Amino acid sequence: MSIDPIVKLFPAFKDYLWGGTKLRDIYEKPCDFDIIAESWELSAHPDGTSVVASGQYKGTLFTEYLKKIGLSALGTKYDANKEFPLLIKLIDAKQNLSVQVHPDDAYALQHENGYGKTEMWYVIDAEPNAGLYVGFNRDVSREEVAQRIKDNTIVDVLDFHLTKPGDVFFIPAGTVHAIGAGNLICEIQQSSNSTYRLYDYDRRDKFGNQRELHLDKALDVLNYHKYESIHFDGKVSCKYFNVVFLDVKGRQRITLTNDSFYSITCIKGSGTLTLGETMPINSGETVFIPATDAFLIVEGNLSIVISRM
Repeated sequence: MSIDPIVKLFPAFKDYLWGGTKLRDIYEKPCDFDIIAESWELSAHPDGTSVVASGQYKGTLFTEYLKKIGLSALGTKYDANKEFPLLIKLIDAKQNLSVQVHPDDAYALQHENGYGKTEMWYVIDAEPNAGLYVGFNRDVSREEVAQRIKDNTIVDVLDFHLTKPGDVFFIPAGTVHAIGAGNLICEIQQSSNSTYRLYDYDRRDKFGNQRELHLDKALDVLNYHKYESIHFDGKVSCKYFNVVFLDVKGRQRITLTNDSFYSITCIKGSGTLTLGETMPINSGETVFIPATDAFLIVEGNLSIVISRM
């Protein structure tokens, strides 16, 4: 049986306490949760797997779909000894997320039986005065950070950035960070769910319990140097992913190569994707394209995020 050239995906949802309702209100995500904090648009992670929503494998878990289409469909860059490499999320932060950090591959493989997490954020929308914490605003020490967590003053040494639509932030493993309230974000990351919380504003969950902190591990993996921001002009490239941000008005041809699969997330507007067949794509939807040497035609009035290895 031939492989569908494009498949649409249905996400896994998360109802973390800091989430809101924008993913349902703006993108009409069909989820019954009162709170939708995250939709895992492209995911083969066991903590939340997306589902194929079109084509011959419609209704199949994305992990099972990947087995059916075979390793060659993931591209020549894919390492068959490793897990599926990417996880793409939409995130609605009605409240502040915890101050946290992610381990690198070496630490995660030793302590978490999995890979680390380098990620990037594309700001889709931001309410007035919304912002993000990314890195430290000066060099600090392990001892100072530990004391500031005890004193509830850790945010005083974090680098705060006001946000606006179109802003891009690259978060290497080891970088302290927190998404602030009022941000709607597309996150592209390694396929990992290893997160170490340093500080959570003394919040309690719906059962009245404080959420777990992971101070020892967090202090082990933090980069204590001042954060140096990076300017990105339309794309982000690192060893884990390559991402392009594209505004299409009319018709645009995109060259695809068979060294990697592709994922396209529409963050605004609507249009069509043509690759052997034509598929409509609307804001909030994500498609998966198996590795191929071909031209993809994008038509309409839309903003998309194109991700690949």
